[in-house]
Amino acid sequence: MTAPLSLRTAVASYPHAVGLKDGTVTSDRVRLDFEEVNPITRAFRRMVRTLDFDLCEIALTTLAQAHAYGKPITGLPVVLMRGFHHGALVCRRDSPIAGPADLVGKRVGVRAFSQTTGVWVRGILQSDYGVDPASVTWVTAEDAHVQEYPDPPNAARIAPGQGLPAMLMAGEIDAGIALAGLDTAQVRTVIPDADAAAADWFRRTGAYPVNHVICVRNELLASHEWLAAELMDLFSAAKQAAREPPVEARWEPIVGADPLPYGFAANRRGIELCVKFAAQQGLVPTAYRPEDLFAATLT
Repeated sequence: MTAPLSLRTAVASYPHAVGLKDGTVTSDRVRLDFEEVNPITRAFRRMVRTLDFDLCEIALTTLAQAHAYGKPITGLPVVLMRGFHHGALVCRRDSPIAGPADLVGKRVGVRAFSQTTGVWVRGILQSDYGVDPASVTWVTAEDAHVQEYPDPPNAARIAPGQGLPAMLMAGEIDAGIALAGLDTAQVRTVIPDADAAAADWFRRTGAYPVNHVICVRNELLASHEWLAAELMDLFSAAKQAAREPPVEARWEPIVGADPLPYGFAANRRGIELCVKFAAQQGLVPTAYRPEDLFAATLT
C-alpha cells in the first residue's frame, strides 16, 4: 500500500477543523502534519515569504497579493473564517463621530493596510457611504504579509511599543478596525445599527464576505491531480464532524442554515467582491477572477 502524502500544515483550531487535528477525520491518501501557529496570521506571512508549509490557512487578500507577486501557491474554496464587517469599525463611545462620513480627514487604526477585514470595511465605506479611502490616514501596526507590497502614502506605521487599542482609547486615533482587547462598554460602532446594516447590505449585494481560505503549494497540486478534491472532501468531513458551532453561527439569521459554506457556488460573489475592493484600493493590480486564484479543477 502506498504511504499517504504528508503535508506540513498550519490551520487554526476552529470547531470545523478540529476533526482533522484530533484524528476524527482521516484519509488514506493524505496525512496532515500540523504546526500550531498563534496567531495564525503569522503562518500566512511565513507561507508567502518562505513557503514554510505545504497546506496553509491564508487571508483572501494575502492570496490575491501572492498571485500578483508570483508566489507559487493556489487557493481552495474552503472558507475557514468569514463574517460581516460593518461592526468591526469602532470609535470611542464619547467620540464626536456620528457616522462614516465623519471619518474623512481622520486617523483609523488597522493591523495592516492589507488586512482583509480592513479591505472589506474600506470597500463598504466607499461603495455605500461615499468615503474615499484616500481621504483617511490608515494607522497600521505592521506591513503586508507579502513583503514586496509597499503601503500607500496615506498609511502610517505606529512606533515600537505603541498599540492601536491603547491609541484609540487615548484619542491618538479616531477609530479602529478589528482591534482586539477593547472594552465593549467604552466603544461603539461607527456604522449605526451595524448588524441591521450588514443584513441590508447582504440583501442588496448577495455577498457573504470571505476572509480566510486554504492554500496549497502549486508543485503539489501539479504532481497529484487528485489532491485538491481530496482536501476539499477532508475539510468538508471535518466540518460535518464538528462538535460545536462555529462563531459564524451568529450570522444564520442573515445567511440561512449554513453559516460556513464551502465551495465556489456559495463563495464566488464573496471572493469576487473582496478582490474587486482590493484592486480599487491598490492592493492588487486588477480584480482577479476566482479562477485565477483557486484550483482550476474545483471551479
